[in-house]
Amino acid sequence: MNKETTNEIMSWIKSIAVACVIVFVVRHFLFSPVIVSGQSMEPTFESDNRVVISKIHTLDHFDLIVFHAPGVEEDYIKRVIGLPGDTVVMKDDRLFINGKEHKEDYLKENKKQIFKDEKLTEDFEVTVPKGQLFVLGDNRRNSTDSRVIGCIDQESVVGKVGFRFYPLNSIGFPK
Repeated sequence: MNKETTNEIMSWIKSIAVACVIVFVVRHFLFSPVIVSGQSMEPTFESDNRVVISKIHTLDHFDLIVFHAPGVEEDYIKRVIGLPGDTVVMKDDRLFINGKEHKEDYLKENKKQIFKDEKLTEDFEVTVPKGQLFVLGDNRRNSTDSRVIGCIDQESVVGKVGFRFYPLNSIGFPK
């Protein structure tokens, strides 16, 4: 090989190495793609939806997060309802956080599917311990969330949902 070819090959190797390092850093420390599995967040997310999570975030009420679920191998995606120190009360399908009622417009579709006298979410009251979060799935009748697993450690949060990819049909338009 002549010197020019060797220099060209080395240039390509360096470029590929730098690109790999950048991809690793971005994916490991900044953003990561996640595939939603299960029905617990319907209709907000359906199984096999793809989302991108941000690993640099501050959390607030109603944020969508991905976290390492306790006692299982998989990660869960849920909605943050209670932050550390909050008192969360569900009474007659009305959500109160620290005594203030909050509308849950994202539940409208699910509420349409129940009978008039039924509740979507059973009544409960919880005070969120320091360093933990209270999370709920939007499909309240089919969700393993803080009502079942208890509050989750803030340290278990992988990231906050930044945006979602919409599946495309065969001609390239969103379904």
